[in-house]
Amino acid sequence: MENDYLEFAKKIAYKAGEIMKMYFNDNNGASYKYDKTIVTKADTQINEYLIEQVKKYYPMHSVDGEEEQFGKSDYVWVCDPVDGTAMYARHIPVAVFSLALVIKGEPIVGIVYDPFTNNLYSAIKGHGAYKNSKKISVNSLELSDKESVAHFDMWPSSDYNIFDQIKKLGEKTYFVSIGSIIRASMCVASGEFTLAVFPGTKHKNCDIAAVKVIVEEAGGAVTDLFGNKQKYDMDINGAIISNGKVHREVIETLKNNYE
Repeated sequence: MENDYLEFAKKIAYKAGEIMKMYFNDNNGASYKYDKTIVTKADTQINEYLIEQVKKYYPMHSVDGEEEQFGKSDYVWVCDPVDGTAMYARHIPVAVFSLALVIKGEPIVGIVYDPFTNNLYSAIKGHGAYKNSKKISVNSLELSDKESVAHFDMWPSSDYNIFDQIKKLGEKTYFVSIGSIIRASMCVASGEFTLAVFPGTKHKNCDIAAVKVIVEEAGGAVTDLFGNKQKYDMDINGAIISNGKVHREVIETLKNNYE
């Protein structure tokens, strides 16, 4: 059954990619929501398409999309239609589509699609992670290794102010912020990055649900900011996404500098 879910997710992902590319170079209808984040025509159309398809093929399931929700079920399709919307709205090709099937809070199937490079990242829990048809794995670097690169997302209104912690971790590894936590997390899954740190909370399960299953199936680790497991059909307490090897070190650094 998981393979059927994966194929369904892939179909949604490729359609989402078509919509993203359709508006990318033209007027994408960017506007600002109440929290000052950007939404575009692509965001709303992709979310609407997902709900339409779930109603058609899995009517007993529900949808938790970043822009719109549908139904209530233990089987939830958790979606970020366009992660990296601020970049997408400015015609910078960083944004990705993300979709996970979450059963009783646990992501079982995950898809991330980058329509600008035509790379599709996928995983079924217990069956490994893939970039297109090639199996991927996290790197084995320490934070202090010269090849190590890490990503961070921060914003002033976040529930967790981790500026000081990022500065502390930055004494060991080189930090960048590429404009999409999901795209950065795929860099962790495929070994380009060692770490990504995300302070998002309210409705940010949409950003991390697919990341959780893909990165962990690639050999990495995903927890909240304090090292705890969390459910992905509800609000989260941020996320640490790592190669697993550096995970405990990052948790301790965040705790020691946050408490």
